Amino acid sequence: MSVKAKINNTSIKALQIEDKRINDTEVSGFHARISSKGKITYYLFYRINSKQANFCLGIHGQVTPTQARDLAKNKAAEITKGVDVQSKKKENKEKAKLAKLSTLSIFIEQKYQPWLETRNAKTAKATIDNLTAAFPHFFKMQLDEINAWQVEKWRSEKRKSGLKPSSINRRLNDLKGCLSRAVEWEIIDNHDLNKVKALKVDNAKVRYLTADENKRLRNALRKRDIDIKSQRKSANEHRTSRGYELLPDLTKISYVDYLEPVVLLAINTGMRRGELLSLTWANVEVNNEFKTLTIVSDNAKSGKTRHIPLNNEASRVLSNWQQYTGDQGLVFKGKDGKQLKEMRKSWNNLLERAEISDFRFHDLRHDFASKLVMAGVDLNTVRELLGHADLAMTLRYAHLAPEHKAAAVNLIG
Repeated sequence: MSVKAKINNTSIKALQIEDKRINDTEVSGFHARISSKGKITYYLFYRINSKQANFCLGIHGQVTPTQARDLAKNKAAEITKGVDVQSKKKENKEKAKLAKLSTLSIFIEQKYQPWLETRNAKTAKATIDNLTAAFPHFFKMQLDEINAWQVEKWRSEKRKSGLKPSSINRRLNDLKGCLSRAVEWEIIDNHDLNKVKALKVDNAKVRYLTADENKRLRNALRKRDIDIKSQRKSANEHRTSRGYELLPDLTKISYVDYLEPVVLLAINTGMRRGELLSLTWANVEVNNEFKTLTIVSDNAKSGKTRHIPLNNEASRVLSNWQQYTGDQGLVFKGKDGKQLKEMRKSWNNLLERAEISDFRFHDLRHDFASKLVMAGVDLNTVRELLGHADLAMTLRYAHLAPEHKAAAVNLIG
């Protein structure tokens, strides 16, 4: 018994063991088989030079129905040109062994990393760095030697060391993605890492500022500014009495350094720390007619350019900061005039001054999203402002505050 239907997520989910296989209605020869244990494998059946063959496209869970379909189309096009793709696959494996591409290290260096960089250079570096840091003991291994048991052992060690489930899942997904590409590119036949299921993570826990914390954070920023200006004034009085060269006067400027404008801009735009620190004045437009800033694709995690309207406070912050820094180059610079790389110390000191605990700089992004949702902004608009690819990520960042939910229920009390 077999089923005829377009192979997609819906039809694959509906495939039963008694069906045995599903034949695609659009791509000739493209089909999926289900084993007695429920394992689904994609194939392309073809004939060439009086020969029949079933070309394995991949295992469901390692490749998606869409990826299998695209691969089937590509292989069908090769067959039309007279290429025996099954024989070519065997040749590719032999070449891979001769070129030592079967080790994780060399596969990443010669194949996977160059491919990632053509898609998004910024995320490519993060992915490779994560793989290198997380799985150094796998790098000298053959790709087909990396299996679920070894990964489970690695995961158990990481859990004992205190690494968070979400961090473990991210690293594991990077490794799964790498090996799935090796399967797709016919370096190895398959991998079994899909047996290693993701750890459960409570995504409902989103940290944001309470009204009181927001007030304390802003007061701490202002108090910090006043203290630094007072210290500078005292220092210059001391220098004047001794005839020393004076330090720059800070009394007439809005912000003594980058911290207050960075924090206020994060609160009002939901920008990531990296997006803020890589922002240039060329991508900021502040005037009476139009107020916006642009996050260019190279600096966006998604790899896509997006535009963020500026509210009154964000616009005022940037205008005041521009008067001090000028309108060229990076908006926020370090003491050496180059891009700021780290602000952890000043941020932690600020939290201590504001008496706020368990709050990361990235949580300002959660705060921004939550405030928008509580103000009645639709989720798709929130998604666009945050630069998320889909609504699933927006839901992760935009859970409502408990007091807001309580107020909503009380409306019908």
